[in-house]
Amino acid sequence: MIKKMIFLVVVSFPLCLAQMMGPRISVQSLEHDFGNIEEGSVVSHHFIISNTGGDVLNITNVRATCGCTVAQPDKDVLNPGESVKLKVDFNSAGRIGKQERLVFVRSNAENTPELKLTIKAFVVRPQKKEDEKVKSQSLIFPETQHNFGLVMEGKVYDYTFQFVNQGSKQVNIKDIKTTCGCTVAHISSKNLKPGQAGTLRVEFDSTDRLGRLSRDIVVVSDDPVEPNKTLKIYADVKKGLF
Repeated sequence: MIKKMIFLVVVSFPLCLAQMMGPRISVQSLEHDFGNIEEGSVVSHHFIISNTGGDVLNITNVRATCGCTVAQPDKDVLNPGESVKLKVDFNSAGRIGKQERLVFVRSNAENTPELKLTIKAFVVRPQKKEDEKVKSQSLIFPETQHNFGLVMEGKVYDYTFQFVNQGSKQVNIKDIKTTCGCTVAHISSKNLKPGQAGTLRVEFDSTDRLGRLSRDIVVVSDDPVEPNKTLKIYADVKKGLF
């Protein structure tokens, strides 16, 4: 009989002690570091909050030190022994470099009425990938310049540029502009289907021109990456050369 009474006292003592304790809040980790993230990305982390006390834990308020951070628990009432996930989102848009934000969790916990959580990150600028730019570019000129070299004044010289539509949609050439009336451009087609190639023949009239010259030909299209493509021609014009 005495042994049974001792056993009951030993078993019931921790239970009574837990009931005498009020609600207590605990968390697996007070801090989370996202590491390096690209500017503009939104990252998330779940803090695990538990009630390790002997009474109901009421989470009354969750606030962050920045509008870029949003925190919300799955529920705000925890019975003894229960846990809850607190999801914290961090929006890195418009932020560069080292970042540290605090999230405060207020509750009726006797041990920590206001729990402080910390999130960290180092925000880097997104890297521009040239290979992706080329893939998205449609109108491609393998050559963008030509040098006629030494030429005689009074003659007309021409060169043909090649181009191709490497995109997945049709490309439309809207206009061709030259920086001088001495330069005329003739295009084979203004509308190119995907994979279609074309030519642009450029004529240079050296009449009344002397010395080293350069002229621009601007191809205006609806290419999504480079709508204004500039071609250049060069010549060194001499009088009475031949």
